[in-house]
Amino acid sequence: MRQWIQSSLRRKLFILMLVSILIPLLFLGSFAYVISLRITEDKTKLVGMDTLRQMDGNLRFIIQDVENISLFLIGDRDIQEWLGSLDEVSSSSSNSSSSSGDIVGMITNLASSKPYISDITIYPSNESAELSTTSLYDSDLSSQLDMSAVKEKEWTGVYSVRDYAGAKNIITFIRPLRSIHNYNSLGWLTISLDEAVISEYWSQPQLGEGQGQVALVNDKGEVLSATNKSWLSKSFDTLYPGAIQGLSQAKSGSNTFGEGEAKQTILHYRQPDLNWMLIGTIPYDIYSSQNRYIWQLTLIAVALSVGLSTGLILFVVQWVTNPLRVLTRLLTRIDPERPLPIFPSASTDEIGMLGKSYNMLGKQIAILKEQLIRDGVRKKEADIRALQAQINPHFLYNTLSSIHWIALMDDEKRIADMVQALSDFLRISLNKGKDYYPVHQELAHIQNYAQIQSIRFPDQFELDFIIDAELNDKVMLKLLLQPLVENAMLHGIQKKQEKGTITVYLEKKEGLMCFLILDDGIGMTVERLDQVRSNLISTEDIPLEGLGGYGLRNVNERLILHYGPESQLNIQSRVNQGTRISFSIPIREG
Repeated sequence: MRQWIQSSLRRKLFILMLVSILIPLLFLGSFAYVISLRITEDKTKLVGMDTLRQMDGNLRFIIQDVENISLFLIGDRDIQEWLGSLDEVSSSSSNSSSSSGDIVGMITNLASSKPYISDITIYPSNESAELSTTSLYDSDLSSQLDMSAVKEKEWTGVYSVRDYAGAKNIITFIRPLRSIHNYNSLGWLTISLDEAVISEYWSQPQLGEGQGQVALVNDKGEVLSATNKSWLSKSFDTLYPGAIQGLSQAKSGSNTFGEGEAKQTILHYRQPDLNWMLIGTIPYDIYSSQNRYIWQLTLIAVALSVGLSTGLILFVVQWVTNPLRVLTRLLTRIDPERPLPIFPSASTDEIGMLGKSYNMLGKQIAILKEQLIRDGVRKKEADIRALQAQINPHFLYNTLSSIHWIALMDDEKRIADMVQALSDFLRISLNKGKDYYPVHQELAHIQNYAQIQSIRFPDQFELDFIIDAELNDKVMLKLLLQPLVENAMLHGIQKKQEKGTITVYLEKKEGLMCFLILDDGIGMTVERLDQVRSNLISTEDIPLEGLGGYGLRNVNERLILHYGPESQLNIQSRVNQGTRISFSIPIREG
């Protein structure tokens, strides 16, 4: 793309002028969109807060209504007399039955007049049968609290009950019943609210254009009622971890929760009497959808401006560059077999600069022609040297083969094995002039070297291999491991008194071949190890004496040249514990 632009003055002028106009237009459009998004967000929060305020008004009405009903019932004379008569042995059963029937009728009429009241129940303290407006088949009230331990009025969490109409979720208000004469405990009054009916108050008016959710949370953080029924009885912190702690202690407010697609605006409105909260959640992407119209208008305006600007820029650019195009066509009609003619240039404008560049190009072409001729001669000389290098190894192989057969005929097996290993060692090293070969060939090269050394230094070392068989046919740069094994043998194993071990380890890890050469030789001190490491990157021709620095540095330089700096050697060593050298190279197929 960059080369395409630089190859034409017309394109450069066109792109430059277009960008100079396009960037401000895009900035202005983006700025307008961001501002409108912020305004829409503030407006949505304001409307959402008004909605929660209306919902809180309905909630306060229900709570106050339940309080008033409970005060009316605990002070009702019939209820007081009925509960008191349960403790009097002299009371007749017929009068008690009639009195309880009247009470049930009264509380039933009271409950049916309030659509949000599911049940009103009176529990006597002497474990007599309770009076209830609904016959419950099953109730989880006992899981909420111990009725006998209730001394003050309180609200339960949301729990499930089952009656003739099926299962439903309710919230219960419990209040102790005491005698108005001596304040003795007579029992308890419960007023249960139908959560399904209460949640209708959270749906109208809708929060966030119907995409928001509303939850009623008690002082323990548990969801009492919600538009999303899967939230019921759960802790709000499990739904939005840390959201409640992030809310302000003010009566109302807003906060942002989450990231990305899960980002939410959380509104809250506190009910100070019970320390309950109405919490509303609005998806953050609703703001983008509301601003789609503004975004479309902005995009259309920017597109029209870009179109008009492009037409004007094309006209100006053509007017400026047409003379240059004529000059270019004339200059291209040059005979390539002859030197480029000198272009007379006296002006200092763009045409004059083009002429000077053209003259410099002619001089450079002449220089490159001479350089090309010299390079051709050098290449031929290099080909001749390469052919000579190919001839000499064949002579050496034939000579070693003859020595090998002579040794076999004279029953000199050690000499024969040593000559054969040397021949294979040299053949693998030269590799027909190629720089790469399979991993198994590199391992064979090490084995030939070890065989030669084992004849020279019998019973002084062992060479072990731990190789991932999957990597045997993968390709690697030749002659990487042999210098490392030689370094371990000469500077680690041969300097210790007893027999030593050299281990070559190869494994596959994250797309790399990881090599590790271990020895249990004499190791190195910290100072000598630092010298060896610095010698790896030294620019001097002569390595530090006695450290095997030349072979290691040569391997390190070849690794960096062929595989990059991340493949360089890593050397670790401890005195009398040995040395480990590792490196990693990419896995390549044959």
